[in-house]
Amino acid sequence: MGKKILWAPWRIEYILHNNNRKCIFCPNILSGSKKDSLILYRGPMSMVMMNRYPYNNGHLLVSPLKHIPDLEGLTPQEMKDLFLMVRESVRILKKVMDPDGFNIGINLGRVAGAGIEGHVHFHIVPRWNGDTSCMTVISEIRVIPEHLMMTYEKLLPHFYNLEKIHEKV
Repeated sequence: MGKKILWAPWRIEYILHNNNRKCIFCPNILSGSKKDSLILYRGPMSMVMMNRYPYNNGHLLVSPLKHIPDLEGLTPQEMKDLFLMVRESVRILKKVMDPDGFNIGINLGRVAGAGIEGHVHFHIVPRWNGDTSCMTVISEIRVIPEHLMMTYEKLLPHFYNLEKIHEKV
């Protein structure tokens, strides 16, 4: 039986920039367009962006704007805002994508799997019955059935409405 190859050319950007990667959540990195950075929402204290290397469709990252490595450095108001954005993100994902459940978590420290250790952030991963297969277990490969930009375009209007609500407050 011949060797089979699965091509994933989009991963080369991640591999090449992994060692000198800057913080993707900080304003100096986010000088490009929101769409280029996959930002769905940026408020006064927190932001929501899509994960460029998702575990599943709709995988979101919610972070405080403050560059801080852990939850202890957040003020009570920043913590409240962060958790409200996690809740709003879940609400929007339920409305737009109708998942059967969610994985929500924070990886604190490299040993815990944090890819960006210096800036605390939540992962929100929508889950559907039957969304896993042997690909991840056998080959560390994920099957994402919808293009990243299609998911972005579906979610963006809902987060845009959220920005308009917060502007009035």
